[in-house]
Amino acid sequence: MATKIILQQEVTGLGSAGDVVEVKDGYARNYLIPRGDAIRWSRGAESQAESIKAARAARSVRDEAHAAEIKTKLESNTVNVKVRSGKDGRLYGAVTAADIAAAVNETTGESIDKRTIALGNPIKGLGAHEVSVKLHDEVSAKVALNVVPA
Repeated sequence: MATKIILQQEVTGLGSAGDVVEVKDGYARNYLIPRGDAIRWSRGAESQAESIKAARAARSVRDEAHAAEIKTKLESNTVNVKVRSGKDGRLYGAVTAADIAAAVNETTGESIDKRTIALGNPIKGLGAHEVSVKLHDEVSAKVALNVVPA
């Protein structure tokens, strides 16, 4: 059985804020709605979805040029991520998206959301790595990371 919901924020693989989508009942009831990512669809909520879409459209037109500026700033710098590591260069754990977001903020002064960082495989070693950051619907940046011991 499918349930119609309205997304409150972007959900990877499902849609953006304001989109009306159909998902399985359990996914909506147990995951999306309790986390605040979505609300149940109704005629009254449909107007709320339109206002969310309008606000998103106004933001995206204004932010696309700014996202391109941030992209050039991110791609021109190498971001150093300081982590605790053992003698052989292996990390105690892995580098997280939050660690990367904090290092990018420290290096470039640009605040990026950790949810926009795409880590292909977990980073568990020192050295040079590359991650992708989705700044806008049409703009992604490749960020060069240098994982160094703290």
